Amino acid sequence: MSKNKKSARTREEILDVAWALIPRKGADVSLAEIAKEAGVTRQSVYVHFGSRGGLLMALVQRADERFAIWEAMEKALGEAETAAKLRAVLAAWFAFVPLIAPVARELIRLKPQDEAVAAAWNDRMDELYGVFRDLAVTLEAEGRLAPSWQAGKAADYLWAASSVQIWDLLTGERGWQGEEAAQRLTEAHLSVLLA
Repeated sequence: MSKNKKSARTREEILDVAWALIPRKGADVSLAEIAKEAGVTRQSVYVHFGSRGGLLMALVQRADERFAIWEAMEKALGEAETAAKLRAVLAAWFAFVPLIAPVARELIRLKPQDEAVAAAWNDRMDELYGVFRDLAVTLEAEGRLAPSWQAGKAADYLWAASSVQIWDLLTGERGWQGEEAAQRLTEAHLSVLLA
């Protein structure tokens, strides 16, 4: 095996171990613990990621790749009809949320006290906001936003009302099933935003 392939495999193994450890031990799990579980040295983790922040950023990017969220969003944005476009974007997001929720909860919990965690989380949420903004701009340009909405506020609403935190409140605190949460949130968003 070439050195590059071995290095890439080691990097993936470290990320997989971190993904498994964070829901069990929290996002403040140490790099030493991750290295030990992955069977590598702590120095190896630093070589691959540069810092704890680099590891966390790579971790959330790997989740994006593994679950192909941005490809699903791009496909959804390609829907011809406006309501179908909004439904498809929300379906892609709400299919992704349960997959990332265990790690996302930990990142959300730690971000106020950890700059690296905050940077990793904010990077991903900025990307999501960009999708919602593009969608809202399209809805506005097509005359499909309800009269009381402008694209910026509609994007803000979609981003906040579709958040992992809202999902957790409904599915965790209130006991909704995932499909029900996705369906009801989608219908609410369509009802609120579309003319």
